[in-house]
Amino acid sequence: MKENKVKFALYLPPEKKSELERRYREEGCRSITAFIEKVIDFYLGYLDANSAGAFLPKEIQSAIDGRLGMFEDRMAKLLCKLTVEMDMGMSAALDCIDLDADYLRKLRVNSVRNVKATNGLLTFEQKVRDYGDDNEGDDPWRD
Repeated sequence: MKENKVKFALYLPPEKKSELERRYREEGCRSITAFIEKVIDFYLGYLDANSAGAFLPKEIQSAIDGRLGMFEDRMAKLLCKLTVEMDMGMSAALDCIDLDADYLRKLRVNSVRNVKATNGLLTFEQKVRDYGDDNEGDDPWRD
């Protein structure tokens, strides 16, 4: 069944007409008319958005929002699991060690500095190397 369409004259420079003829095939449209409809829909969506920087077609924006929502949920679950594991580790360590508040403040200052210096890309191996360099000979437990 054919849609009701209105026919009207469209005047274009020859180079625009040839670009249309080339582009509609590249886009997989059945006709120049179908391609022009897609172009008009796209541009009307752009105008509705009122800003070139904020514009995405509704379908793409919807898909992105859906994927970001899934990503956000997954990250929240992973952060919760990580927090539980960290709490367990800290609790186990504190059961074995007696720490005072002054030491913890110094430890926090050092940790914040380390995280900032590495943009959060700390590894356990790097920490062990740095600890060995900073505390050479200070620790009676080390061989």
